[in-house]
Amino acid sequence: MERAVIGTPPLGLGAVVIGRNEGERLVRCLTSLSAIRHVVYVDSGSTDGSTQMARDLGVEVVDLDLSIPFTAARARNAGFRRLTEICPDLEFVQFIDGDCEVIDGWIAGGMAFLAANPGVAVVCGQRMERFPEASIYNAMCHREWNTPVGEALACGGDAIFRAGALVAAGGYNDELVAGEEPELCGRLRQAGHRIWRIDLPMTLHDAAIFRLGQYMTRNRRAGFGITQVLSVSGRDIDPTARQMQRRAIIWGMAIPAALLLLAVACWPAAVVAAMVYPAQVLRHALRDTQGIGGGFGRRVQVATLAMLGKFAEARGVLEFVIKNALGLRKNAILYK
Repeated sequence: MERAVIGTPPLGLGAVVIGRNEGERLVRCLTSLSAIRHVVYVDSGSTDGSTQMARDLGVEVVDLDLSIPFTAARARNAGFRRLTEICPDLEFVQFIDGDCEVIDGWIAGGMAFLAANPGVAVVCGQRMERFPEASIYNAMCHREWNTPVGEALACGGDAIFRAGALVAAGGYNDELVAGEEPELCGRLRQAGHRIWRIDLPMTLHDAAIFRLGQYMTRNRRAGFGITQVLSVSGRDIDPTARQMQRRAIIWGMAIPAALLLLAVACWPAAVVAAMVYPAQVLRHALRDTQGIGGGFGRRVQVATLAMLGKFAEARGVLEFVIKNALGLRKNAILYK
């Protein structure tokens, strides 16, 4: 089925969408790309008919071989390779996750910025949660996406890349379980390219996190991913990863270990020392360091979840270290 194109397709632009069991979210995502003629959807073992939904919309579909460990980075690379085959004049590629929808005006705005700034290899805009009020976890994601406008260290999963810069950098690192965008952007910056976030609505994301278990798994994946990135690419690729890993190790491993040793020697002293955790939660709530807004009770809730997340991140750090030492497979860590 030939893909219907609405409006004038930007010259030399294609899109790569990745997903797994996104259902109607995928349909919404692909429909929002109707101004782009060449769209590739990469599926990672969906069982909800996602691939047929994509084909019905005239989208090229790539089914990943799941006998090889799946990662989002590998999916993006597979989609990009197929896109270069069906679009030989490819100059730009819009990457987007299947649980996102492109906002009207983004494609034109992003392309105009790249045209006016040839030194910029990657441009992204504002990603926002579709349902930030649906859960506290969604609200935290909504604030997480709110990063400063201007030159950036990295983009997220949704961004427009110059195809030539992407090829020269060698694409994403297939092996990375998470953190593949900051790692790639680090290599692009080392090659002299620039990454920019502009003040323009880009995508609506549907995190769909409604349970504490999902939230903790997402943080565990983050801890695993940043440790893998630092191990594979060195500590200068992503400075924020170093900071995140350090906080996870301190709050999720070092302090609990110290408290355990103190409890063996003098448990009343350990109980007093453990008050460092509620004190830290209170400090963050008073300062609203998570930027969540709302009343004091809500800020305490967010600060508490942020602290709990450090334990999950620490677990991810430790999990990578163990798997890497034993040479075990590093599979994707999925929270939904």
